Amino acid sequence: MILTDKIIAKGAEANLILKNFSDLFFPCEEFGEVLIKRRIPKEYRNVELDEDLRDFRTVHEAKLLADAKKAGVSTPLIYRVDRTDMEIIMEYVEGEAIKEILEGFRSSKRKEICLNIGKQIARLHDSGIIHGDLTTSNMIFGEDGNIYFIDFGLGEYNSSTEAKGTDIHLLHRTLNSTHFEVAEESYESVLEGYKKESGVGAEEVIERVKEIERRGRYVKKEER
Repeated sequence: MILTDKIIAKGAEANLILKNFSDLFFPCEEFGEVLIKRRIPKEYRNVELDEDLRDFRTVHEAKLLADAKKAGVSTPLIYRVDRTDMEIIMEYVEGEAIKEILEGFRSSKRKEICLNIGKQIARLHDSGIIHGDLTTSNMIFGEDGNIYFIDFGLGEYNSSTEAKGTDIHLLHRTLNSTHFEVAEESYESVLEGYKKESGVGAEEVIERVKEIERRGRYVKKEER
C-alpha cells in the first residue's frame, strides 16, 4: 500500500507532514504520529545553492532543537535528520498553540504559564540560543502540561544582549497585537520568569528591550 503524505501546513520554506511512527520506523504501539518538516526546493535559485541552503538550514534547525532540549527547554524529540530529502522527523506534540488559548485561562493559570515561558526563554538565552520567532504560535501547551517551543527555523547561536533583547521584543509585540486584553499582565509574568531563571544578567537584556522599543517609536512607519 502506498502511503500518502498528510500535509497539515504549507510554508514558504517548508511543509509540515504527519505520518505514523510505525510506518516510518518499526511497529510500536507506544508512539503514534510523527511530524516531518520538509524543506521545499526553490525553483528560482541555482540548484546547487538551493540544495546547500536547504541542507544547512535543516541541520542547523535540528541542532538548535537538540541543544535547546539539553538546556532544559521543552522541544520536540528528534527521531531522524534526512539530508537527502531535507527533512527533520520529530515528535508530534499533542496540544494547542498558546496563541489559541492564552486568553481563556484564569489569571493565576495564565501567570503560571507565562512564568514558565519566561524561564524557558532564559534557558535558551543563557545557552547562547536565539529562537528568532518568539510568538505564541510557536509555543504549544502540551497535553502533558508542558509548554513546548517549536519552529527554530529562524534561530541562531548568538549571545549578544541585542539579539536576546530583539527576541523578547518580538514576543512583546506579539502579545500586544494578538493578546492585547491580557498583554501587559502576560508580559510582566514572562519577564518575572526570565529574571528568576537568568538572574543578574536579565536586567541588562530587559533594559535593551526597552531601548529597542524606544528606537521603534522614533522610526518613521515607512522605514520600519
